[in-house]
Amino acid sequence: MKIIDKVNSIKNQELTATENLEQMYNVIQEKNDDINAFVETDLPRAQKVAEDIDKRIKNGEETGKLAGLVIGIKSNINVEDYIISAASPTLKDYIGSYNATVINKIQEEDGVIIGLTNMDEFAAGSSTETSMYGPTDNPSAPGHIPGGSSGGSAAAIASGMCDIALGSDTGGSIRNPASHCGVTGFKPTYGLVSRQGLLDLAMSLDQIGPLAKDVTGIALMLDVITGYDPYDPTTMKKETPEFLPYASNTSLDDMTVGVVKEFMDVTDDKINNKINQSIDTLSNLGAEIKELTFEDITLGLPTYYLINYVEFFSATRKYDGRKYGERIEEVCGPEVSRRIQIGSYISQKEFSGKYYKKALQARSLIRNDFNDLLGNVDIIAGPTVPKLPHKIGEQLDPMDMYAYDVLTVLANITGIPAGSMKAGLVDDIPVGIQLQAKPEEDYKVIKTMSALENN
Repeated sequence: MKIIDKVNSIKNQELTATENLEQMYNVIQEKNDDINAFVETDLPRAQKVAEDIDKRIKNGEETGKLAGLVIGIKSNINVEDYIISAASPTLKDYIGSYNATVINKIQEEDGVIIGLTNMDEFAAGSSTETSMYGPTDNPSAPGHIPGGSSGGSAAAIASGMCDIALGSDTGGSIRNPASHCGVTGFKPTYGLVSRQGLLDLAMSLDQIGPLAKDVTGIALMLDVITGYDPYDPTTMKKETPEFLPYASNTSLDDMTVGVVKEFMDVTDDKINNKINQSIDTLSNLGAEIKELTFEDITLGLPTYYLINYVEFFSATRKYDGRKYGERIEEVCGPEVSRRIQIGSYISQKEFSGKYYKKALQARSLIRNDFNDLLGNVDIIAGPTVPKLPHKIGEQLDPMDMYAYDVLTVLANITGIPAGSMKAGLVDDIPVGIQLQAKPEEDYKVIKTMSALENN
């Protein structure tokens, strides 16, 4: 059953919100000890919400777009009265005193929040192994990483613990785990979704977005969480389109899809084979396929990480142990420590021009060149992640870990929308196809995903 069909069945009283919650919570109880997708749940609180929804439906009252759907939230997004730790000992006892804007919107539309999902510490990672709660397993490839940093959210969807989950995406942190776990994940255009209440990793790159098992779940959540927020000056002051109608699309007759040679060049051959099959499907659905080249690909990772280091260092200065939490440098894990130290070093006056300003110049170059690339096509299609996930506990050099992000960071550097959905299996492990579009053309990604999914 698609997510939109489930909402309709709840509204039509064929399934109650309470029954849906019970089914999901039973899966959490059965599987979470092994998978470690959720780090905190609150069933009594969720039951009250579900019972209220059922009561209103029975009385013929209006209910919201998410009526009765069970929602998981990444542990770096503020939900009142939950421990908002970002999976770090720094904030292990920090109880959220307010809701992020996206949480208020979910509650207004009758989403049933069941709990918080696991993640890499402060979202600094690509494997969900750096969490203070321990690693998350990949339900679709047991023993392998689920990807990161939103690995708990992806694993929760893949194992059937919730209907939709929120993640955050700074350099691929929604799309990377969506690919590894075989689910659908979406990073909206920068500024389309409020970041108020998100514990930032790199404020000029971060974006909140949804993960779900199908495109209707993605579109439904986007219809809820997008829009201007006076509390977040980076949000756009304009109307956003309805995304749900695009989630029933079946044809790509009017679409042109670009395939970038360099994206395929850095990707394992077995993954490319699956991606090429999906691209053939896009062609069969009516899309015109164009071959493209993008020589700036080698600039992506260094540009991204230099900006990330500096902005993360700046963001963590508030974790000084005075008002709340611990002093971050005294308790954090090695990857967070590495980013703080490098960020501190290149933020010094004598180095900032040499590194950070050059990274900002490179960002402008990449953005201009990528926009030129998108000028001739509606969508760019290619692999989401260039290699298969490693086994949990396997030691990787930091540069090998960063290499997971080579194809996803470009969407964050340029601020464009990007989604990942399952393209197939390689050695019984899911691999994802990434679809990217021009800024504010998020609907084209939804439209293309829908055609692929409904094929």
